[in-house]
Amino acid sequence: MRIQDLPIAEQPREKLLCAGPEAMNNTELLTVFLGSGSQGYSAVQLARQLLIKFSTFSHLFTASAEEFCSINGVGMARYLQLQAANEMVRRMLEEPLQRQHIFTEVSQVSQYLVATFKGVEQEIFGMLMLDSQHQLIVYRPMFFGTINSAAVYPRELVKQALKENAAAVILVHNHPSGVPEPSHADVALTREVVAAMSLMDITVLDHFVVGENLTVSLSQRGLM
Repeated sequence: MRIQDLPIAEQPREKLLCAGPEAMNNTELLTVFLGSGSQGYSAVQLARQLLIKFSTFSHLFTASAEEFCSINGVGMARYLQLQAANEMVRRMLEEPLQRQHIFTEVSQVSQYLVATFKGVEQEIFGMLMLDSQHQLIVYRPMFFGTINSAAVYPRELVKQALKENAAAVILVHNHPSGVPEPSHADVALTREVVAAMSLMDITVLDHFVVGENLTVSLSQRGLM
């Protein structure tokens, strides 16, 4: 069935205009995003096929080009469109961190980190570099490892913080398993970095462990 054959109230764009995005189900939202069908498929049919294959928006946004394009009727152009939308969301979440005193906004930092590490299958250790007002200068991924571990050298972290003229830093690493529970090694490393940074009068404000849609703050846990 073509979209125009549906009752007006059930056509996704009309529903969005009249009722707002909150009233839309996942298929309807994805239909509006796709905009049009192709190769004998309506946009609604394409949206349904994508959601059947990937089940959630998280899996859809982190799908590889090969996985996405395996669906009949969608291709590289739509994949690139999806990736651009994903990056815009990530940058939107980053904007408040660049304007505000972010250490007092743990929830905003958490949202940004969850978006940054979404779909990452290897362990990455990085730093949020902050100025003297604790506003974000830049996020730098520093060390890359397997899905189980990453070798981290405190001296290199200090060198990077000095290079960025950071007054404070927030450490961050992900657990690709999806469970952000800090390990004993995470706690020990954090304390090593705190000691190394203090020699250069750089404050380590926190260390976030990032999992699937969740983060754990070592500072809030009293582990620093």
